[in-house]
Amino acid sequence: MSISIFLLWFLTIQFSSLISVQPSSSPSLHGYLINCGSKKDIQQNGITYTKDQGYTVAGTLATLNRNDILPLLTTLRYFPYAPGKHCYQFPVSEGAKFLIRTTYFYGGFDGGNEPPIFDQIVDGTTWSMVNTTEDYKNGLSSYYEIIVVANDKTISVCLACNEHTKAQSNPFISSLEVIDLDSSLYNSTDFSKYGLITVTRSSFASDGDFVRFPDDPFNRYWQPFVDGNPRVEAHANVTSSEFWNRPPAKVFFSGSTTSRGKNLTIKWPPFSLPANRYYVALYFQDNRSTSPYSWRVFTVVIDGETFYQDLNVTTRGVTVYGTQWPLSGNTQIVLSPRSDMPVGPTINAGEIYQILPLAGTTFGRDAMALQKLKQSLGSPPDDWNGDPCLPKTHSWLGIGCSIGEQVRVTSVNLKGLSLTGTLPKEIARLTALKEFRLSKNKLTGPIPDLSPLKALEILHLDENEFEGPFPDALGTLPNLRELLTNNNSLSGGPPQNLLDRKGIIIRT
Repeated sequence: MSISIFLLWFLTIQFSSLISVQPSSSPSLHGYLINCGSKKDIQQNGITYTKDQGYTVAGTLATLNRNDILPLLTTLRYFPYAPGKHCYQFPVSEGAKFLIRTTYFYGGFDGGNEPPIFDQIVDGTTWSMVNTTEDYKNGLSSYYEIIVVANDKTISVCLACNEHTKAQSNPFISSLEVIDLDSSLYNSTDFSKYGLITVTRSSFASDGDFVRFPDDPFNRYWQPFVDGNPRVEAHANVTSSEFWNRPPAKVFFSGSTTSRGKNLTIKWPPFSLPANRYYVALYFQDNRSTSPYSWRVFTVVIDGETFYQDLNVTTRGVTVYGTQWPLSGNTQIVLSPRSDMPVGPTINAGEIYQILPLAGTTFGRDAMALQKLKQSLGSPPDDWNGDPCLPKTHSWLGIGCSIGEQVRVTSVNLKGLSLTGTLPKEIARLTALKEFRLSKNKLTGPIPDLSPLKALEILHLDENEFEGPFPDALGTLPNLRELLTNNNSLSGGPPQNLLDRKGIIIRT
């Protein structure tokens, strides 16, 4: 699900005015803020966006020669129409929590009239399909957000063609943000199993622009939401750090309300939701001046189900949330006041995230072994980025995997790719490997000790430039039934126990 931003210049001026250049006492963003396809860093809305060099090895830079769009959208990086995925990869602290935002503005960079449709992937999970066609027709850019926890020392964000990607159209990206979040945010979610896809994040009854950095220290976008309900302004400040999820104090400046004794009905978000489970967080504050009587009690009902009974809201404010709340279609929130309340209910802000089950990751030892192989090759395949096995439809070229409780690498087939380089000793960590095919390349150096590969059945190393002694350890592989080492520069030959084995095919 994408979220849109107006791009026409007169609206861009209004949007840009949200953030002034931050004073030295303001908070700073932590993470990676990337201006994709740019050859230089830029400043926008008090934030420095850096060029993407060093975070991806593939793709082509493009510039949109327009002066009616935000500077951040005037450059992009696009990737060739091809199988596999193309990734940005960032070093991070394992276990850290991140808000990832991808932004897209097509701009006809390839001479076409319609943006390509493609997948975006975070680590081993297909996060969503990118389809910006309608937004682009209406002069809008699109952005997508997800909250995840890093399960390793790197985190990858990838783009890949899917069945909807037209031939010769190229996936692209305009900007990419990987923002470090406090560990306390949204921590009722089990991030080892789930990610949170942003559906909407709203400031109710706000007649201003987006609330974002520096008002929100994590640069979350809070969009104004206005309906026919009366608006109230707050007379008491709140302390954001005391709230669950730390919403910015600015979203409490206004709220939707209704008259004494009446229900407050909010039809939000203003679009239909697919049937799923969602994380829902709502934020409330009594807008009146602080006094012993500044409090309201009401019940929160979502789509006919009680979300919170007799919520007591004071001038200090309160958060209520549901971690796995079922929603479908058009959502309606009803706030019903307790009968003795002298004032009606009020609401200030809300967030909805779709719960995304994570696909997992490749077994760590296997992934590390393939990374070592990638580093030892002079020109590894272009799509060897991100998770090697997942998602299944976008595994690395030549890599076969078994999907179960552990995701293991079971085959490597890189035959005839003109690869140069050597075989690292870490290959022996691929202990679930059954087939290893490297025929017709230009690999050099010795063949490492492969004795730990007890599951290996097929080993094709022929027509390379390997040298050194023939590895006697191959005789210890109990399941080996095909061994091709011909047309190399190895000295010696297979051990006798291999030659005596019945049914084995050997070419040296």
